[in-house]
Amino acid sequence: MMITIMMAGLIIAGIFAWFMESVKKHSARWIAIYSVFGFFVFFITSIISSPLSFSKLNVITRLSWIKSLNIEYALALDHLSIVLLLLTLFLSLICILVSWQEITDKTGFYYFNLLATFAGIIGVFSATDLFLFFFFWEVMLLPMTALIAIWGHENRHFAAIKFFIFTQVSSLLMLIAIIAMAYFHFSQTGKISFFYQDWLALNMPIDLSRYLMLGFFIAFAVKLPSFPVHSWLPDAHTQAPTAGSVLLAGVLLKTGAYGLIRFVIFLFPKASQEFAPVAVLLGVISILYGAKMAFAQQDFKRLVAYSSISHMGFVMLALFSFNAVAYQGAIITLVAHGLSSAALFSMAGMVYARLHTRDLNELGGLWNSAPRMGGFALAFAAAAFGLPGLANFVGEFLSLVGAYQVFPVVAIFAALGLIGSAVYGMLLFQRCFQGPETSDIIDLSPRELTISASLFILLVILGLFPNLLFTSFAFLGGK
Repeated sequence: MMITIMMAGLIIAGIFAWFMESVKKHSARWIAIYSVFGFFVFFITSIISSPLSFSKLNVITRLSWIKSLNIEYALALDHLSIVLLLLTLFLSLICILVSWQEITDKTGFYYFNLLATFAGIIGVFSATDLFLFFFFWEVMLLPMTALIAIWGHENRHFAAIKFFIFTQVSSLLMLIAIIAMAYFHFSQTGKISFFYQDWLALNMPIDLSRYLMLGFFIAFAVKLPSFPVHSWLPDAHTQAPTAGSVLLAGVLLKTGAYGLIRFVIFLFPKASQEFAPVAVLLGVISILYGAKMAFAQQDFKRLVAYSSISHMGFVMLALFSFNAVAYQGAIITLVAHGLSSAALFSMAGMVYARLHTRDLNELGGLWNSAPRMGGFALAFAAAAFGLPGLANFVGEFLSLVGAYQVFPVVAIFAALGLIGSAVYGMLLFQRCFQGPETSDIIDLSPRELTISASLFILLVILGLFPNLLFTSFAFLGGK
């Protein structure tokens, strides 16, 4: 019941924050941060005290929902979903902190949409009935669209519409594949089921599985995002408020990777292996294309957005290499990129709050007046381009080592992306903080220092001890 309590609690807290903001100014942000922090602690203690082992997918809630179609309210957890839920809850706190002073209009409604998005993401990472999964997928997307459309920047409406169209069209393909899978289950067993474990037991013809796999793959490739269905991402990132960018890069992109693992590779193993060369090619194109486009950008957030396409290409490459080392690299990369991209987008928001511009041509020399900000910006840029000792290096190194064992030529080309990320990472830092001083700004506030330090500490810890992501479950319910 812990997942249900968290989702319901976040929705209730969002409604309460929306109402209380009209009663007392600034109450919404306090309600939001206390509720998220409380559920973060609640989730950790619930997992630690659980007698269940999460080495495999473990159903924790299974109730009948829509009896006529045998649709269930079914939730399950394993190591993968727990790691991503912990990342979600941590970055939820970061989202609230970066919104603390940035959001001044319709504040109560803003925090309602933010908490509703968190609740939808938690549902996506835990739903094990595919109809329920689709329901949470939509719950996650709708408030995210509102965050962009209402609190975004000058071209926010265009970015929100583009985000909505891309996600909804791809979601429709996934819905068709879900219905087709349920119908196939009915034809083979005589009963309708949307339950994930029931689908794993199906004996599906390879021709049919190819088409159904593509329905899921396209939906998750859009969200990852992968070339060539990536064009919504730079616009959405650039126009979203800072918390929206942190949420998009840090968590929402991870739902695409989670879907590829759970509902493409695990459900359709043979079809996925056949499709692997195509997926790997898309991954390496995303790596090189994202790095090239990041280098060409003049907007701080747009540069980081294209870098996300490049980093998620490593995840695609690793997952479809069907190699244990590469898979571990993909999981570490998901967490590392979530932290480093959240850090860079937070930094972009801090710079914009002071200078009201993200144009790199108008920045420069900020180190002189804000050395703490410059130091963290250098550290986060180093994390993004894979400096040894930080988490991104471990993830991308393992991804390449594992991929090389299966696709050596492709892995060599993918490694060029590491060079590209170093180039645009240092370019970003130099254009903002080095050179002639263009402005005299205030250095990091205690709130901003807390955001930056917490993200950096986690990047260092996971960079030095990456096995924590895999061995920590020895005490997290792994009894």
